[in-house]
Amino acid sequence: MAKRTAEEEEAIAVRTDGLVDVQRLGRWMDGEDLPGQGEPVTSSFISGGASNEIFEIRRGGFHAVLRRPPRIVPKGRNETMLREFRVLEALNGTDVPHPEAFASCSDPEVIGSSFYLMSLVDGWSPMNMDGWPAPFDTDLEARYGLGIELIDGIARLARVDWRARGLEGFGKPEGFHDRQVDRWLAHLNAVQFRELPGLDVASDWLRAHKPTHWVPGIIHGDYQFANVMFGHGAPARLAAMVDWEMSTVGDPLLDLGWVMSGWTDPDEDRTKGYVDSTGMPSRAEALEHYASVSGRDVDEIDYYVILARFKLAIVLEAGYARVVSGQADNPSMAAYEYVVLDTMRAAAELASTTPLGRARR
Repeated sequence: MAKRTAEEEEAIAVRTDGLVDVQRLGRWMDGEDLPGQGEPVTSSFISGGASNEIFEIRRGGFHAVLRRPPRIVPKGRNETMLREFRVLEALNGTDVPHPEAFASCSDPEVIGSSFYLMSLVDGWSPMNMDGWPAPFDTDLEARYGLGIELIDGIARLARVDWRARGLEGFGKPEGFHDRQVDRWLAHLNAVQFRELPGLDVASDWLRAHKPTHWVPGIIHGDYQFANVMFGHGAPARLAAMVDWEMSTVGDPLLDLGWVMSGWTDPDEDRTKGYVDSTGMPSRAEALEHYASVSGRDVDEIDYYVILARFKLAIVLEAGYARVVSGQADNPSMAAYEYVVLDTMRAAAELASTTPLGRARR
């Protein structure tokens, strides 16, 4: 992901100026019995974009992060915000690294939308950085650990008993794989304005090779280096999995497929992605770690990689369609023009070459 230009940063600052009414927020926090009653509330903008905005909230010794939709709230985003909080709250007390969930609010009268408060994570994100921070910039053994920790996060998530954590009804695991192709084709049909070579090959293959034996679990939905934070210094430590807006209950192996869809081996060019993966584990090592921690079979990983590429291409095409129609508020989405084509082509190529139902390790 490219760094924001000075103009984009200025636009964000203007859009978010005065967004959080700290007086109303303080009264709501009192009603929730959160710490710091009687103390003034302060807020400062951390980051934001088309889907959410994040603020640092301080009240006395209480320190939190407020996450909310943008000021012009997209349809359904209030509900998505509350879903994010629900899964974070369900993960409280588990060994899955995540921001601790404090409280949520569905009343738009407080600050203009739904929102929630969560803990501030002490760590760093690979995004918006010029390369890896020390010591991961030069120590490839330490960088290897970043890859293992990334895989470890979704492996732990796959072990969580979602029913015991109160997530009954959070998703629809029954028929999960039966719905995937039709669901995403419908999503594409709503915005499609050009042909995507490889679409039919990938969709036909996916229909013919749906897993018949799988165990439902929590899915992050957009798991990658862009959506995690690491602890400072070596050894590598996953501090938190963040941005849960696409989470649901379904087949957790789709998270693994999402990660592996862009994973490279040591004999390939590992500098082409948005992070330099030189020194990272091989595909086989990453799959072995996931299997050993999660207890799940990864032999059909190619199905999940193809599904992940198919889904990602369609999601990005929707963003690019907004650019073409002049409705995009994020000019960087113009780069999706060729990323979409490459991603769908990669899905079709793997579908055409993989042994049926088996993994390419």
